[in-house]
Amino acid sequence: MKGDPKLIEVLNSLLADELTAINQYMVHSEMCADWGYENLHKIFEKRAIDEMKHAEMLIGRILFLESVPIVTTLKDIFIGDEIPTQLENDRVAEMDAIAAYNDAISLAREVNDYATQEMLEKILIDEDKHIDEIEELQDQVEHMGLPIFLTTQIK
Repeated sequence: MKGDPKLIEVLNSLLADELTAINQYMVHSEMCADWGYENLHKIFEKRAIDEMKHAEMLIGRILFLESVPIVTTLKDIFIGDEIPTQLENDRVAEMDAIAAYNDAISLAREVNDYATQEMLEKILIDEDKHIDEIEELQDQVEHMGLPIFLTTQIK
């Protein structure tokens, strides 16, 4: 089934976002592991895996729409040198992703591609969960203070 060219372009842009997020989360995950914050390491690692699954879904859909997924493009990656900066960079990335998915859902609806719309809505639900988890961690840092919060992240 030949897909709408504009929608394919948007799907490839979302794919670039997901591939970028994978890299950012994996670096943050490994930094936390290096610092001994095993709990944060696992949280970031799981989020990277979620983003890999999103990338896989987007690649599959682009192929189904008889186009070529572009996997060589990354957006800017923002690596934090400390936990609060990592969390804020990730929060901003997730907010941008939510806006991009909402726009893509509207476009899919416009071009009557309801299967793509449904897939994008499933990914959007995951992105909403990600932002909620990040903001929860940020709230914990604010309530406990960074030193106490970090002691809770050691396994």
